[in-house]
Amino acid sequence: MSRFRSLLLPTALAVGVGSVLAAPVAAAAPDAPAATAECDTTSAPYNYVVLYQPRTPQARVDAELTAKCGSRVAYYPEIGVAVASSRNADFADRIGVYRAYSGSREVAEPATSGAAAARAQARTELENEETTEVVTTTDLAAEQWDMRMIKAPQANAINEGSRSVTVGVLDSGIEPTHPALAHSLDPAASAGCNTGAPDTDPAAWAPTTSDHGTHVAGTIAGKDDTRGFTGVAPGVRMASVKVVNDDGYIFPEAAVCGFMWAAKQGFEVTNNSYYVDPGMFYCPEQPGDSAAYEAVRRAVSYSQRQGVLNVAAAGNSGFDLADPPASDPNRQHPVDSSCAILPKGLDGVVTVSAVGYEGTKSSYSNYGTRQIDVTAPGGDRAQLPPGAESGCTLSSVFGGQYGTKCGTSMAAPHAAGVAALIASRHPGIPPQAVSALLRAKADSVPCGDADECTGPTSYNSFYGHGLVDALAAVR
Repeated sequence: MSRFRSLLLPTALAVGVGSVLAAPVAAAAPDAPAATAECDTTSAPYNYVVLYQPRTPQARVDAELTAKCGSRVAYYPEIGVAVASSRNADFADRIGVYRAYSGSREVAEPATSGAAAARAQARTELENEETTEVVTTTDLAAEQWDMRMIKAPQANAINEGSRSVTVGVLDSGIEPTHPALAHSLDPAASAGCNTGAPDTDPAAWAPTTSDHGTHVAGTIAGKDDTRGFTGVAPGVRMASVKVVNDDGYIFPEAAVCGFMWAAKQGFEVTNNSYYVDPGMFYCPEQPGDSAAYEAVRRAVSYSQRQGVLNVAAAGNSGFDLADPPASDPNRQHPVDSSCAILPKGLDGVVTVSAVGYEGTKSSYSNYGTRQIDVTAPGGDRAQLPPGAESGCTLSSVFGGQYGTKCGTSMAAPHAAGVAALIASRHPGIPPQAVSALLRAKADSVPCGDADECTGPTSYNSFYGHGLVDALAAVR
């Protein structure tokens, strides 16, 4: 997941959406107030997520934003979230720091040099973990140990997935001409979301600086008979939903746009191999964070109510999600039990940890009691298949080529592909049921000798309910 941040489903199906709906919403905007000071017309503009009561009329939203020296980029009335642009340094103060937040402004103007250094270090660690290693072997099937681990070849012999099922790949874009992906990519369902507003121009959703989304897509539904490469569910459709900008950041407005697009397009599954930037944790009781947390939470909740199952990567920091650090590793603010990594920390999102070739937790993978739902192959450089030079997973990369990457970013699409097979096998079932079947059909993995792993074989902090099983999914 090059720079990407690389999610908890309650055991009882009724909990997911209900608990999401229980959270309070921000007050509606007052009648349009007059601007209290002259608006800045020369400084660089930044985008913000801004909270309103759901179904607040767009005219009221526009009036308040204009009065506070902002302008509307997008508005999602179903969830009461606007995306606004402003040049004013005090725009969030004018709106209210619990209602407005800009990730791009925080990156561009960090409070301290230490905050910038922390983000740079996090980027370096992720880039090192998910480096692409191009593979030139003519026949790639023998190198797909990850697919054999989850019994994907046997599953494909029974059911490759249905064309009526679409997986939205919320990522850096999918290379549309790649021989393994052209058959499954649906351009009409694809969009770029980096501004916070969906843009269906192919230039907005095609990849530019990162092949991360292309690699993820190949794992989900790739198929290239010439090279012998096959993903988990090659019969389903995929949509490229670009939420990663050219600097590798996924800001709150892009994530909101991505989940709302998935909902409105009727996707059955989304894959989210990232976490929302610039923080690692967002805290609903802290200024700024509150707006970002609530905006993404509402979008995720809405997508679930519209029938979307969201699958996400557990993260590559190697720590216990149930016992997070006291301070955010990426920016200097305190973290407590109310804080969450987005979107994986939200109700109803399926969180996937990673295992290597030997079937044990990858060294970098996050874990945690009641935090991990299932596990899947993400690779591990220390777990080498016999005769192999890389322990990472193989998939599609730029230029119609194939390469290996390691990361929970690579594990999540294996689970998303199996979820797509379940949705294909059981048309029309709700996302909570797909999630329940994904967990129920997983192969239990014991803790073994790992001291940090807690819980029984049937459900533990490293592997959740177990390793996803494609063959069980189609039976």
